[in-house]
This record gives sequence, structure tokens and C-alpha cells, in this order.
Amino acid sequence: MKLSVRIERWPLAGAFTISRGSKTEAVVIVAELDDGVHRGRGEAVPYARYGEVPERVLDTIEALRPAVERDLDRVALQTALPAGAARNALDCAYWDLAAKQSGRRVYELAGLGAPGPANTAYTISLGSVAEMAAAAERSAWRPLLKVKLGGEDDAQRVAAVRRAAPRAELIVDVNECWSADNLAANFAACADAGVTLIEQPLPQGADELLRNCEKPMPICADESVHDCATLASLAGKYDAVNIKLDKTGGLTEALALAAEAERCGFLIMVGCMVATSLAMAPAMLLTQRARFVDLDGPLLLASDRAEGLRYEGSLVYPPAAALWG
Repeated sequence: MKLSVRIERWPLAGAFTISRGSKTEAVVIVAELDDGVHRGRGEAVPYARYGEVPERVLDTIEALRPAVERDLDRVALQTALPAGAARNALDCAYWDLAAKQSGRRVYELAGLGAPGPANTAYTISLGSVAEMAAAAERSAWRPLLKVKLGGEDDAQRVAAVRRAAPRAELIVDVNECWSADNLAANFAACADAGVTLIEQPLPQGADELLRNCEKPMPICADESVHDCATLASLAGKYDAVNIKLDKTGGLTEALALAAEAERCGFLIMVGCMVATSLAMAPAMLLTQRARFVDLDGPLLLASDRAEGLRYEGSLVYPPAAALWG
């Protein structure tokens, strides 16, 4: 077995802005496993929110090279690395390699049904009220919009987006930026705008307030949920979980988290970081269980991989074997 790993940079079509900052490119890690006949690939996004830096993630994978090239398998990987981008890249590469070696698709190897197309959310980046209204108007034809919030004018922002896209279903992503002081007012503004779901309104570790407050719509954990070990702490505070492979550390843990979240009665959202179709492809296996699908990363890029996922408007199709799995 041979392991190779590299950093890739993919320019965005425009700036992508959330409450924590703005970026104009997607920086991803690609891991490849080659047995001399078949090659498996996995893509992950190091995320500064969790203390991840691309160069350090690459070094983490490189440090595991002797074990990978000797006898480490996907099962042992789950304890060899913690949840995060490094394990995600390798885990997805192991799944892809197994599919190529067996001549079967990953969903078959995982005991799942064949995934079908799914409608993905499309993100409206954080900006001024006027900027967000204009962006929403351009995308008003899409069935599901994900609205990034996180400022003093959030009530005006969500109202303006609703006026600009009167027929779209709206979900709101706050990225931990509301507080006890403005939570009730922002909840009311979202209710007035007919928002279906709110993601992570309060900071991780400061979200106990959600346990006792009145929630006008389901509240989804994002930064507060990573893997199965973090699920128990959400009971009574959240109604849904956003499963991202970069948080779970790969498809293996993501499938386990989805099953456990379902058992515990949580709604499921499958989400992504901004990345290419190679990162989205494994997450497509979770869409059958998801009430909300947010896999629009490639739509935000200036260009995607040549063999990338097929998008027809907001409808995203499962990957061909040439891409992954």
C-alpha cells in the first residue's frame, strides 16, 4: 500500500462570508491510497474553528504513513486518529479503495440502498441587508436557501431575504453568534419569516439556555455535535444534528452518528464545508436519512473537478464510480 497526500486550493466564484470571517478559496487535503492496481481517494477541509491548519493536517496524515503502508486498516484508523479532517480524508480513501478493489459501490459495502438525487440548500453568505436581499433574489427559484446570519441586523436580514425569495424554504445558520440578550428577538424574526430550521444559534458550551427556552422552530446542532460521543449532551437542547464528515472524521463515524441520532429522535441534516465534489460524494450516502441536505460546496467554486457531481439547479446526483465510491 502506498499513501500520498497533498494540499489543493480551489478558487471560489465569489467571497464566502460567515460570522467568523470571509474567504475566496477552498483549501482542501486530498489523501490517496494505492495498492498497485487500484487507487482510493478522500478529500477533507481543515477548519480553523477546530484548531486545524492545512499543513498540520497534512503532517498528521504523513506521520501515519508507516502504519498505513504496513497494515493499518479502516477499522484501526478510527482509534489511530481523532475525529477531524485528517481522519476524514483517510477514512474516505479507504472506502473508495475498497469499492475499487471489490468492484462494488460503497453503499453496497456499507449495507445501504442506492442513493438517489437530493435537493441541496444553497447558501446566502453573510452581508449587508441589501447585499443578502439581492443574493436571495438571484436564487429565489431554488427550493431551499441557507441564510448565514451573525450580526446586529439579523432580524432585518432574514426579513429581507424572505421578501426577496417568497417561495423558498429558508434555514438559518448563525455559527454561534447569538447570545442570551438577542436570542428571543431573533427567534421571533425567524418565525415571522417562516424559517424552517435554525443552526447553532449559541456558542458551543454556552448553549444550555436552549434547554429551557421556547423554540418556535427546530434548532440544529452544528458546532456542538461532532461524533457519537457528543450526541448525549444535546438532549433537551437541540432537535436536529448537522452531520459533516470533516467533524465526524469520515464516513464510518458519520454513518454511526446518523443511526444513533435517528434512534434518539433527532432530525438529520447532512452538511459540508466549502470543497469539491470529491468531499461531497461520501456525504451523499447520508441523504436518504436527512430531512435537510446542504451539499452546495461545489456550486460555490469557480470550477469543480472534471468528474464532479452532477447538479441540475439545486438537485444533486450521486457520484459516478470514477469520482468516488
